[in-house]
Amino acid sequence: MSQSAAYTCSKQFSGYPCCHRQWRHRGHCRFVHGYSRSFTVWFGARELDRHGFVVDFSSLRDLEARLADQFDHTFLANADDPLLDRWRALHDEGALDLRVMDNVGMEASAALVWQWANELLLARDGGRTCCWRVEARENEKNAACYTATPEWFHAPSALAADEELYPEGPLPVPSYTDPAQGYGADESPDGSGLWEAP
Repeated sequence: MSQSAAYTCSKQFSGYPCCHRQWRHRGHCRFVHGYSRSFTVWFGARELDRHGFVVDFSSLRDLEARLADQFDHTFLANADDPLLDRWRALHDEGALDLRVMDNVGMEASAALVWQWANELLLARDGGRTCCWRVEARENEKNAACYTATPEWFHAPSALAADEELYPEGPLPVPSYTDPAQGYGADESPDGSGLWEAP
């Protein structure tokens, strides 16, 4: 993650049963098969918003709706799949809900969700926040990640947007010192720097 983001958080979106095939694969992946996909999206910000959040998770409904539209009970096909005309015919007949993608794989899906998340954040937050990582998981064993910081997150215009959106300045950094125990944030009992709420 870029050093310019002081705060990060993540949100998991799950329960997207869909199917696809990798038609070029010589093994069984060339056959139509399905998973219940899930996505973990990581967000970053230089400063917290006025509520103390990197990203208000309740504000991500548009992203969640886009994920559902793309991956919930859908059939994913590569744009260059030689059977694409047949998949379209089955879609027209109501046998499947077709989504055509450049690449249906988990790696490319992670990159696509990263793009969607950053489109939403840039339009809404003006550069204060970004998505810097997405994990696309097909099951409990297999996942793929896409990690990148959008160029605009480094841009001076993003800093100006921060000042316009939050003229009162950043929220104070909370103290995690436990006076009863005498531990500081870097000296929590387990050494993690994290505290559980009492």
